[in-house]
Amino acid sequence: MFSSVFCGVLCGAFLVLILFLLRVIVLRAGAKCKPAEKGSVCVLVVAGSGGHTTEIIRLMGSLSQSYTPRHYVIADTDTMSEEKIRTFEASKEKSSTQAQFTIHRIPRSREVRQSWGSSVLSSIYALLYSLPLVFRLRPDMVLCNGPGTCIPLCAAGWLLGILGLKRVLLVYVESICRVESLSLSGKILYHFADYFFVQWKPLQDKYPKSIYIGRIV
Repeated sequence: MFSSVFCGVLCGAFLVLILFLLRVIVLRAGAKCKPAEKGSVCVLVVAGSGGHTTEIIRLMGSLSQSYTPRHYVIADTDTMSEEKIRTFEASKEKSSTQAQFTIHRIPRSREVRQSWGSSVLSSIYALLYSLPLVFRLRPDMVLCNGPGTCIPLCAAGWLLGILGLKRVLLVYVESICRVESLSLSGKILYHFADYFFVQWKPLQDKYPKSIYIGRIV
């Protein structure tokens, strides 16, 4: 009897795995979806403290008005990014009818020099905050450039697609300071991002899936 129950559980797990893989294949097949082809694009922008925020704001400044509304997400311990974002959006408001943006905070998934063991727990904690936020906002695209905070947010966006609720494009732009090696976030998201940009040719040579179009920020 035990063996039959075990076989039943094993078959059920195998079926779930097959369905999961089929779902992923379907999602990857639709990865050629291009934002802004049909109206506005709701974008979730992950801002990290310091240089990450500066770079992502420069990147946002080069995007068209089609990318609206803009939902910025920063770590709850980040004391500088919100002011930079509001200053940037205030400058956009002068050239448009209305600045459609919001700012949200989630727990930081990994602090600088935090141990690997504790960072796993803090990332799970951040994911618990990211899931309801992403499921509520339902962005068309998640845009990030390296801060650890982007991992749980991208995972939530990916899960949104896995469950068939909405197709979310994951767009990753590696920081310009990364010349020969990817950041930890880049190494993880290289396998999951729909569009993975690097800003130095040596990186594109090492990671053939990446896209190199020169300096972006």
